[in-house]
Amino acid sequence: MTNEFRLAAGGRIDRGRPLRFRFDGRDYTGYAGDTLASALLANGVHQVATSIKHGRPRGIMAAGVEEPNALVQIEKPFPEPMLTATTVPLTDGLEATGLPGQGRLATEDDPARYDTMHAHCDVLVVGAGPAGLAAALSAARSGARVIIADADAEFGGSLLGTGEQLDDAPATDWVQRAVAELAAFPEVRQLPRTTVFGHYDDNYLVAVENRGDDEASRQRIWRIRAREVVLATGSHERPLVFAGNDRPGTMLAGSARTYLHRYGVVPGTRAVVFTTNDSAYAAAIDLHDAGVAISAIIDVREVVSTYWASRCLQRGIVVHAGSAVVSTSGTDRISRVHMARWESDGDRVTDVQHVLSCDLLLVSGGWNPAVHLHSQARGTLRFAEDIGAFVPDQHARSVRSAGAAGGFFDTADCLRTGAEAGGDAALAAGFDATTGSLPRARKAPVLAGRNVWLVPSPSDSAGNNQYVDLARDATVADVRKALGAGMDSVEHVKRYTTIGTAHDQGKTSGILSTGIITEALGRDIADVGTTTFRAPYTPVTFAALAGRDRGDLYDPVRVTAMHDWHVEQRAPFENVGQWKRPWYYPQYGEDMEAAVLRECHAVREGVGIQDVSTLGKIDVQGPDAGEFLDLVYTNMMSTLKVGRIRYGLMCTADGMVFDDGTVMRTGQNRYLISTTSGNAAGVLEWLEDWLQTEWPHLRVYLTSVTEQWATIALAGPRSREVLARATADIDLDNEAFPFMSWRDGTVAGRRARVCRISFSGELAFEINVPRWHGREVWDALIDAGASLAITPYGTETMHVLRAEKGFPIVGQDTDGTVTPHDLGMSWAVSKKKADFLGKRSFSRADTARTDRKQLVGLLPADEDLVLAEGAQLVEHSELPEPPVPMLGHVTSSYRSAALGRGFALALVKGGRDRIGDTIYSTAGDGLAAVTITEPVFYDKEGARRDG
Repeated sequence: MTNEFRLAAGGRIDRGRPLRFRFDGRDYTGYAGDTLASALLANGVHQVATSIKHGRPRGIMAAGVEEPNALVQIEKPFPEPMLTATTVPLTDGLEATGLPGQGRLATEDDPARYDTMHAHCDVLVVGAGPAGLAAALSAARSGARVIIADADAEFGGSLLGTGEQLDDAPATDWVQRAVAELAAFPEVRQLPRTTVFGHYDDNYLVAVENRGDDEASRQRIWRIRAREVVLATGSHERPLVFAGNDRPGTMLAGSARTYLHRYGVVPGTRAVVFTTNDSAYAAAIDLHDAGVAISAIIDVREVVSTYWASRCLQRGIVVHAGSAVVSTSGTDRISRVHMARWESDGDRVTDVQHVLSCDLLLVSGGWNPAVHLHSQARGTLRFAEDIGAFVPDQHARSVRSAGAAGGFFDTADCLRTGAEAGGDAALAAGFDATTGSLPRARKAPVLAGRNVWLVPSPSDSAGNNQYVDLARDATVADVRKALGAGMDSVEHVKRYTTIGTAHDQGKTSGILSTGIITEALGRDIADVGTTTFRAPYTPVTFAALAGRDRGDLYDPVRVTAMHDWHVEQRAPFENVGQWKRPWYYPQYGEDMEAAVLRECHAVREGVGIQDVSTLGKIDVQGPDAGEFLDLVYTNMMSTLKVGRIRYGLMCTADGMVFDDGTVMRTGQNRYLISTTSGNAAGVLEWLEDWLQTEWPHLRVYLTSVTEQWATIALAGPRSREVLARATADIDLDNEAFPFMSWRDGTVAGRRARVCRISFSGELAFEINVPRWHGREVWDALIDAGASLAITPYGTETMHVLRAEKGFPIVGQDTDGTVTPHDLGMSWAVSKKKADFLGKRSFSRADTARTDRKQLVGLLPADEDLVLAEGAQLVEHSELPEPPVPMLGHVTSSYRSAALGRGFALALVKGGRDRIGDTIYSTAGDGLAAVTITEPVFYDKEGARRDG
């Protein structure tokens, strides 16, 4: 078959560019401008898939994103599952297969790139049909920044598929002029092939642009902030529910008209039209004039439009008023429809009166405005009885609907409401807007439609063969079963039956479901309502949402100002809270253990230098800053003097340690707090949560300043000498610059804030300079300490040094079940404060138990043994029958240069009362004896802190 259903002329395809493609293993030909669906129909292929549950043949029903049936698997150019044939642009060499309800992911890596763009505008127009184009023109002529986006590759919307005229010329002529005028405005951005799929608070909208397989990036996510939004999203034609309504060859009437005018394709040779409204008559007449035999138009209304009836009479098309299609027959495709008289009360139909032969059944149950984005923006809906659909009622601030999206289906009304909405949006954005002239559209008289959801069937009273949701194989029987189970809410019915949960999100089935529920319960349809419209409006690939944030770019990589220096020293890096931190600095021939022992010795005996820029830093300002910090730390911070620093613990509401760090008072109402590197973002979020939800009366402002500072630690007995060589205006004497204080001054010629803080137990200073001076100051300190054998040290050495002093690391020596008391840090918990986070939990019986796990030290009997972190601890050297009682586990374990042996920190039940006891740790395949000790192994008196 080679395009036997393609007209010799017409359509908007490029007949000079034939394209070859394969479907289900057969070769076909289409043209540039085709979709896969239009090309298949041109070649006489209707059935493209089988249904997901019942395995029934399913054909092409629609022409756009509302398609429920025609799911395909793309094999080439790159495997993609679950795409609708109606939205897949035809490309040369395309290979696809129909789906048996489920797709298949690609096994090879996707070579394409996916991008993200951010854009701001005064007016965003969603949809580029007559209403959208008119809206964009009104807004653009005012000078506003305008973005107009449409899912189609070509602007024009319904005007591309109806053959209508504007100003007595093809409507597409006006579309071309409108697009050209918009292109001439420097502040207008046109986004074809772009679906706006999410509308969020404050007019934040997200769209996906399909850029084609020949582009550098296959898809692009647009994140758009708009001052004003015009929703010109159009409408979706509604099918009808009757027995056998899922057979291939059953198609929406408006879609058949689109295939005719846009693609030059007739979907069949003999058609029956089944309708509840006037719109299907235009499709019947256009198809008749294109050579398709129209067996009959079956209209459920007792009285039909005189205008359309006369046009049908001129063509010899028979119209059956007050009738309905009650069933169909056919094997792989529809071959006959069964028509019956529908009684005027609408409750029953007579026995079948006529059987009509056909290979195409066109149906139209009316039109549903595409209110998805309106509803996502929290706009409300009302049921419009005259069109049998839910339409926008109350709009969100700075949002308005126009055209068919607002319930106006006539082209003239679409143009008018679009122009008015665009002008109003521009005015609201602060521009002087006028509507301007609009093209003249022919307006046919419209007779009200009849709201029909379900056609009773004499042959299927149970509704087992009457499909409500074709994508989910959900039937009238399923809806009735849900109602029988007491599910009288439309939301409950949705979840019981899965109606509206497939790829099309109920675009053709949602309102049908509501109507059927309404009739079954005898309720008002406005009271039953709709299910919730959620993003995305159409399916969006995870690859597009991820963009380039995958593989090595999945997580942001953060580096310090001194990163290049660390790379030059061949330091391996440790990932800590997205930061790349130097792990250790191996010299030639050294392994990690040798390097760490050398670095530890240098800090203990001479001077070491470390990049600690990654520590979280949060600036806290406001009249109530001290009161706020008193509430979030276990100890008192409001009494801290300017120029001083205090260590503090944060606990969760249940009294468990959450984070620790220092608090530096930098002014009367200003503090700078530090956090652990990996928990900086979590602490800021935690503080904001409490500040905004529990204590909004406090006048406090939090700002992350981690990235603004480069921080360098000098540690060791000779650190004062090194720093003295780099500063001339800071007195480094112990009395002038005591421990836990800070001074502003100059280091290496740059303004700096220097702190007396130590995480090693040695004399130490932390030098803070603006990030852009970090490398310069680092190099100067390296030069200043060269004659003293200054040694860079990494995170592993830092862990060994702090563990020798018994300093716990939150997240390593704690696990979310540890209190400050368990860590032996009761001194850091205020007994004077009236309240702070976790305070009440410390009085709970559980947190007061003496057998809680407590932080202690461990010394293996074998001095060469370094226990594995996480190793379990048991009471006896001989294990009893499982389950074996556990005393605790090793939290930190290292080899110490200062101790000349292995040592560890551990959480042990009742550990502080067991100092000196021998217990056993798992080690390899056996158990090793260890002695419980105090957690401080080195310089217990703290004499080395001041040098």
